[in-house]
Amino acid sequence: MSRWAAESQNKRLGFVLLIAPAVMLLAVFLILPMMSVFRASFYPGTSALGASGFSLHQYYKFFADSFYVSVLLETIVYALITSLGCLLLGFPVGYSLARLPPTQRRVRMILIIVPLTLSLVVVVFGWLVLLGRQGLVNNILMGIGLIDTPKQLLFNRFAVIVVLIQQFLPFMILSVMNVALQIDPVLEQASTSLRAKRLRTFWKIVIPLAAPGIISGFTLVFVMTVSAFVTPRLIGGPKAHMIGGLVYEEVLITLNWPFGAAMSFILLAVGLGTLATVSILIVRPLARGLHVR
Repeated sequence: MSRWAAESQNKRLGFVLLIAPAVMLLAVFLILPMMSVFRASFYPGTSALGASGFSLHQYYKFFADSFYVSVLLETIVYALITSLGCLLLGFPVGYSLARLPPTQRRVRMILIIVPLTLSLVVVVFGWLVLLGRQGLVNNILMGIGLIDTPKQLLFNRFAVIVVLIQQFLPFMILSVMNVALQIDPVLEQASTSLRAKRLRTFWKIVIPLAAPGIISGFTLVFVMTVSAFVTPRLIGGPKAHMIGGLVYEEVLITLNWPFGAAMSFILLAVGLGTLATVSILIVRPLARGLHVR
């Protein structure tokens, strides 16, 4: 064996040894539990304890009931709107942060990261106080004369989307900023020197180069939104349903683990399919700098 081949083999061995602990942790704490939950989704009864057999009853129960199907579609719509809202709001902020001097960028990043250090329950209850009938928003609207009586700002779909966007916006900003930092400003200056307008430079230069940050941020926000259940339950009330809340009820309240497991994997499959579709139809054309028709 040549010296080059021996060095190459040692590098591969070292790489395997480095990733082995992470792979073992993923296998023990993620893959095996997921396989167990996936198996439970095929149990025919309502309990996973001591159950056996193989049946598609749980999946048939889900798709045969229009209520569950409508909640699934509503969950996907929530996730798409929230992800798009975070992208529209987060991209300009992330890009502007990347163009600031390091000192100013660090100060502004603290303001973005601080909300992530708060408990989700604290954030949600803060919104309950702000949007309540006697909350700050209603008091301001009444003080400036836009309304005469307090309005019901909670327990609707719009409130859920607003709170979800506020919760997940920092993830989009950080994803875009990390990629925008790698874009050389000289490329934009070169485009301007060739008499390209700002909008054309933004569309043809910035967007394609920032596509990895857009993809990662959109994916991260989408995944976190489809699995949300605290915000919809507290902010949306009975008018806003999401699959995460139904899974929580089936697993921890009614103790119907097989049906809860089936809903979890249906949500996983549909969510991944939606992300793949969005990537093929929208994100990849943007990355190539093409107009999407």
